[in-house]
Amino acid sequence: MTTSLPTPEAGGGTPAWTYRAVTHRVVITTVVWLLGLAAVAWFLTVRQVESMGDMSSGIGQVGSLARNDMEPLVFVGMWVGMMVAMMFPTVMPLVLAHRLVLQKRGEGVVPTAAMVAGYIGVWAVIGLLPLGAFLWFRDLSTDAIDSWWLPALAGVVIVVAGAYQFTAWKARCLRVCQTPFTFVISHDFGGGARSALRSGVANGAWCVGCCWALMSVLVVVGLMNLVWMAGLALIFLLEKHTARRGLLTRVVGTGLIVLGLAIVAFPDLLPVISGAPDAAPSMEGR
Repeated sequence: MTTSLPTPEAGGGTPAWTYRAVTHRVVITTVVWLLGLAAVAWFLTVRQVESMGDMSSGIGQVGSLARNDMEPLVFVGMWVGMMVAMMFPTVMPLVLAHRLVLQKRGEGVVPTAAMVAGYIGVWAVIGLLPLGAFLWFRDLSTDAIDSWWLPALAGVVIVVAGAYQFTAWKARCLRVCQTPFTFVISHDFGGGARSALRSGVANGAWCVGCCWALMSVLVVVGLMNLVWMAGLALIFLLEKHTARRGLLTRVVGTGLIVLGLAIVAFPDLLPVISGAPDAAPSMEGR
């Protein structure tokens, strides 16, 4: 059951400008909170990079070159911070849509906060996959840097990420992310915090379906590689909220395929794009 605020037409006697003022306040408050949290997350990520330089070099750092003392919970916390930094600006239209719909019902901010928690929770679970990759890198022998298969694997990951940009599933997931009001209305689940949490989980799953391939590139170039993080965050934002997003998706896909094939053909490119210059000399003369 939903309740609507009284309108001037219904004889409530409340001026229309009052409702506009409430809406504007909701929009401004939501935007400030989301962008503020994203800014704090970026700040903390930059600070972490200063003390975890090896985490910014991806597959270019293996074995003894990789950080050995990071606990899984610390890694997941770092990953969640990265997701807040990269994804909160892109999910802002969805949160705004959800908040405005609930404001019309007279509901508070708790359900919207639950929706955001569900969304981030999905990405936190997904973080177990890069954690597994990180642990694998850590356990590899440093001799793997000189192997033929490590650059080949990196190139294949990037090619797959680029190819996924052209798939029907990518397009379907992207359409869901591009229509926040439609999603909120079709994933109401009855209202309340529990239903909002379920809605956030659903949207998080669609978002993962849209972005997982591009996020996998970070495993190659460095989970905390700030240049790649910022570039991918911008791509996510433009893909979801610009008029020429279809063209952008294809351009990004083509670029990644070319880059991946180039790494397979020229392995010395791997330490260059992963920011691991110390690995480059060991690849020379192969």
